[in-house]
Amino acid sequence: MRALRRLAGAGDEPIPSPNIWNWPEVYERENRAQDAEGAIWAALREAVPWAGADVLDVGCGDGFHLPVFAAEAASVTGVEPHAGLVERARERTAGLAVVHRAGAARLPLPDRSVDLVHARTAYFFGPGCEPGLAEAQRVLRPGGAIAIVDLDATVEPYGGWMLADLPRYRPDRVEQFFERHGFSMRRIATTWRFPDRETLEAVLRIEFSRPVAERAIAATTGLVLPVGYRLHVRRKEAFRPA
Repeated sequence: MRALRRLAGAGDEPIPSPNIWNWPEVYERENRAQDAEGAIWAALREAVPWAGADVLDVGCGDGFHLPVFAAEAASVTGVEPHAGLVERARERTAGLAVVHRAGAARLPLPDRSVDLVHARTAYFFGPGCEPGLAEAQRVLRPGGAIAIVDLDATVEPYGGWMLADLPRYRPDRVEQFFERHGFSMRRIATTWRFPDRETLEAVLRIEFSRPVAERAIAATTGLVLPVGYRLHVRRKEAFRPA
């Protein structure tokens, strides 16, 4: 399923993300359609307010979300392994954020240097992401938080299309993984709202295999698509002097 993006692991090349890596212009239109009511941003703001904080966005892609953080944060840093997306992100956020070409398992930041590590549909998909979790823990200050936003495959219809392309993906096991690693979880109902059928169809075709995309297009009669997400949050234990 193309919506599951993964950054490089320690010592590895990045696993390509066929949607945004190959069709960044279509993915831009997808980003604009996603979360039309701002439900994810509202949940994030409630769980991990970032006003005055130093924020790191892991898997920032072409920087679409960085200006939102920059409007309130003390500083914003993006990390992305794909060179072309790094350049796009730097152009988008000139003067607002610093963007590095790097993977989640090797963050180019000092220990205890940020207050919030944010990742949205990138790298952190359950078992296998432990190196990235360790790096997030390293760069977080005491009391800081990691906030992971991922797609909720238990929610139809989008979740059913995901599972059709990823029959071995088990949402319950992913949720158990994050619970074992000390994360809270909140389900978020969102609406994707497209300006026209052309955009809707183009987005679904970069997110799913051809047969699943055609099924999704046929099943979506209007320009609005409900999509579920999960927000996983874990705070770094505040330092307590001996």
